[in-house]
Amino acid sequence: MKTYLVGGAVRDALMGHPGADRDWVVVGGTPEALVAQGFQPVGRDFPVFLHPDTHEEYALARTERKTARGYHGFAVHAAPDVTLEQDLARRDLTINAIAQDANGLRVDPYGGERDIEAKVLRHVTHAFREDPVRILRLARFAARFADFTVAPETMALMREMVEDGEVDHLVPERVWQELARGLMTSKPSRMFEVLRECGALQVLLPELNRLWGVPQRPEYHPEIDTGVHVMMVLDQSARLQAPLAVRWAALMHDLGKGTTAADVLPRHIGHESRSAKLAQKVAERLRVPSDCKELAEVVAREHGNIHRSGELNAAAIMRLLTRCDAIRQPERFSLVLQACEADARGRQGFEENNYPQAKRLGQALSAALGVVTAEIAAQAAREGLQGAKIGERIEAARIIAVSQQINGLASE
Repeated sequence: MKTYLVGGAVRDALMGHPGADRDWVVVGGTPEALVAQGFQPVGRDFPVFLHPDTHEEYALARTERKTARGYHGFAVHAAPDVTLEQDLARRDLTINAIAQDANGLRVDPYGGERDIEAKVLRHVTHAFREDPVRILRLARFAARFADFTVAPETMALMREMVEDGEVDHLVPERVWQELARGLMTSKPSRMFEVLRECGALQVLLPELNRLWGVPQRPEYHPEIDTGVHVMMVLDQSARLQAPLAVRWAALMHDLGKGTTAADVLPRHIGHESRSAKLAQKVAERLRVPSDCKELAEVVAREHGNIHRSGELNAAAIMRLLTRCDAIRQPERFSLVLQACEADARGRQGFEENNYPQAKRLGQALSAALGVVTAEIAAQAAREGLQGAKIGERIEAARIIAVSQQINGLASE
C-alpha cells in the first residue's frame, strides 16, 4: 500500500501559489486496511477516508465508468489492482493529474508539468466528456488562472459535449456551486467567455448569452456591446473585492437589454424592470441563495435611479431608499451601492472614475437613520394621530434630515 499527494496541492506548489487542501490517493489498499489503521470512512459514492490525526482525505485509487447522462451516472471501481496511472487518468485536467510520493518524487504520466509551464488547460483523456461538470470546472480554472489558454482539442471536446446534450442534464445546485466559485476569482469574466465559446452558456444562462451583440448608446457605453459591458462590470466587482452577492448582481443587472425590441435599439427604455424579472427567473431556476437573489433584483431594478440620484431631491431620495429597503437593511444597501459603482466603472474609459453617488446616498441614509423615530411617534400619538399618519410624520422628519444632509454636501 502506497500513498500519493494528488491534485490541487501538487499543482499549486508547482505554480508557487498558496497551498490548497491536501488530498491523497492510496494505491494497493483496501477499506479494511485503512480502517485498521484508524482511518474514518466518509465516502458515500466511493471509498474516501479521513486520516486519524490530520483529518485529510485519503481515497482509494479508483476508475470510473459512465453509465448514464449527467453528473451522477457513474460506476466506480476501487480495488487494490487499480494503478496510480489509472486513477490519474480519470481526472479532469492534466494540471490536476500530477501525483507526488512521500519522498517528493512526482508522477506525471499526462504532461501536467509541461502544461503548467505552457499555461494550457488540457483534458487528460476522452473520459473528460463523461462528466459535464468538468466544463464548468475548466471554465472556473480559466478564471482563476486568467493567463492560461484552453487547448484547442479540449475546446472542441467541450463543444461536442454541449452538442450531445450533456450540459442539459446538469443539476441546478452543481451549476450554482461552480458558478459561485468562478465568480469569486480575480478575473471572473474568463469563466463566462469560456462557457460562451464552447456553447454551454447558451444552455445554462441563455438570458446572459444573448447580450453579446446587443448595442448600447455609445455616448454612455463606448464599449457598445452589452455582453462586453456586463463582463467589464463583473471584473470591476472583482477589482472592488466585492462579496459573492455583489458579483452575482453585477452579472444579472442588465439582462433586460437582451429583450429590447430591435426598432428601439440602441436605447433600452425600461430595461431595469425587465432585468429584475429575468434575474428572479434565473435565480429560481438555479436555486440561487436568497441573499444573492434579492440583491440582484434590487440592483437590476434600481441601478438607473441610483446612477441618476445626483438629480434627486430629498423626497425622491427617501422614496429610492424605501424601495431598496435601505432603512431596514442598511448593510445590504451598501452592497447595492458597490454593485452600482462596478456598473458605472465597467465601461470603456470609465474604469478609474469616482462614483460620488455612493457617498451621497450613503450619507443620506445615515441622516435618515439618525432620526429618533420613537420620539416622533410618541409626539404624534399625543396629538391623536394613529397608524399611517404616524408613519407619514416619521417620513417627513426623515426627508428633512436627508434634505439638510444633501444640502450640506452641496455647499462643501
